[in-house]
Amino acid sequence: QVQLVESGGGLVQAGDSLRLSCAASGLTFRRYTMGWFRQAPGKDRDFVATIRWIGGTTYYADSVKGRFTISRDNAKSTLYLQMNMLKPEDTAVYYCAASTYMNAAQAATQYDYWGQGTQVTVSS
Repeated sequence: QVQLVESGGGLVQAGDSLRLSCAASGLTFRRYTMGWFRQAPGKDRDFVATIRWIGGTTYYADSVKGRFTISRDNAKSTLYLQMNMLKPEDTAVYYCAASTYMNAAQAATQYDYWGQGTQVTVSS
């Protein structure tokens, strides 16, 4: 049974940093492209960042480029999202997801497994 468990969310002020983690089990983590998505109240689930399982190439949404960094530790089967210079508009539930796509996967429909999400709230 595949499980993705996010942690590290919380309430912070604008300009602060947070690091999200996603612990994976039940899958061969190193062979999955991993991604982060977020969903604000009343809005669609949006792509944030992805990291390919081949080569570790990363891609980001324009809204987070230069502020967020996605990384992975295959030995620990864990995905990370370092979020710096947080803004109130970053407030959302953040989800990690796993995909068998070999290339960058930026659409939610390309992902096979999802975590339950972790809330990030940024106050102004």
